[in-house]
This record gives sequence, structure tokens and C-alpha cells, in this order.
Amino acid sequence: MQKNWYAVYTKLKCEKKVSASLTKKKIENYCPLNRKIHDESMKKKKYVVEPLFASYVFVRITENEMMFLKQQTSDIINFVYWLGRPVIIKDVEIENIQEFLNTYTNIYLEKTEVNLNKMVRIINRTPIIETSDNVIVMNSTIVKMTLPTLGCIICASANSAEFELEETYYGLRSIV
Repeated sequence: MQKNWYAVYTKLKCEKKVSASLTKKKIENYCPLNRKIHDESMKKKKYVVEPLFASYVFVRITENEMMFLKQQTSDIINFVYWLGRPVIIKDVEIENIQEFLNTYTNIYLEKTEVNLNKMVRIINRTPIIETSDNVIVMNSTIVKMTLPTLGCIICASANSAEFELEETYYGLRSIV
């Protein structure tokens, strides 16, 4: 049976604990951690690491393993459902979240429409105007990436040095 990525809803502030527990049980999981600047005083930047998605951890399991997972991990409340079925998150979205978090800090989320049929797109600066619903137009200091299956947009501040090349990674075109 095929393994897919699912989002599990955890108890408040238990994301890291659930992730550690799943890792101990040898269950593939991903808890996206965001580095936020906590204090910039005295020319030293101090970072705080916290989960990007509050109360969410992503797990890569088969459908048969879903009931076992809920019963064996006390801090998991449930799987995230949409239209009566657990949401399957595309591999490319998990890969792009990882790439985004490796590239940027001080990331924040915005809610958007859930659409399972759209692709992840990254648009890094204006003047870019396209008619596709999943393209986001922004200014030269904000980077945004849509995650259609999760119904959110990941946003980060970026400096102008990051806007020099046009890259392709994970099969998606990133206009920079």
C-alpha cells in the first residue's frame, strides 16, 4: 500500500513532543520549525525556533496505519479532514515547505482557499502579473508560496540579493 503525507492535529504546544515520539516509533514525520528573530539588541540576533503550523505535524503513513497511530500517540487529537476524508498532502508541498524553511526566517502564514487541483507556485517579486489563481503578486521584499492542499500561503521577508536568478527545483518553476 502506498504511503502518503497526512496532517495530524495535536494538543496545544505538543508538536515537537509528537514529532519526537513518532521518530522514536520509526514513523516518518515532519514538524516544520520556523526560526524567528527574538532579539536584535547589541548587534546579535537571537533566534527562537517554534513550529510553523500550530498544532500540526505531518506524517507519512499508509491508510492502514492511521488507526494505529491515533491509538498509540496520546497527544494526537485527530487527522485533519476535508470533505469527510483525511487530507492527503502532496509530496511536492512538503518538499517545498522544507526548501522554504531552509531559505528564509521569520516566516508567517496567511489563510487562503483550499484547492487540491492547483500546483505550488513561488513568485518572488513584481512586476509579475499572471492570470492563474495560484500565482501571488508581491513587492520586492516579500516572498510567498501557496500551499493549495493546506489552504495557506507561507510568507517571508527577503532581501534584494535573493532576487537574481530564475531557478527550477522540485519540478516547479520559481520566478526570482
